[in-house]
Amino acid sequence: MIQVKEFVDADNSYAENKANEFLAGLLEEQIVNICYGSVVKSARDGSEHQRTTILVVYKTYEKQ
Repeated sequence: MIQVKEFVDADNSYAENKANEFLAGLLEEQIVNICYGSVVKSARDGSEHQRTTILVVYKTYEKQ
């Protein structure tokens, strides 16, 4: 079965750390794809906030 795990945050190091922790528990052949996206949004007060998303697409093995 193919599954997707999403890691989202406003501080890219948090998403990166959580994604790395998750990936450490997978076998290399389970990983299908990893996608990274980041956007910067401006607030009304002129400040900017970064939103980071990491998607991990991976295979799980069903017990028979």
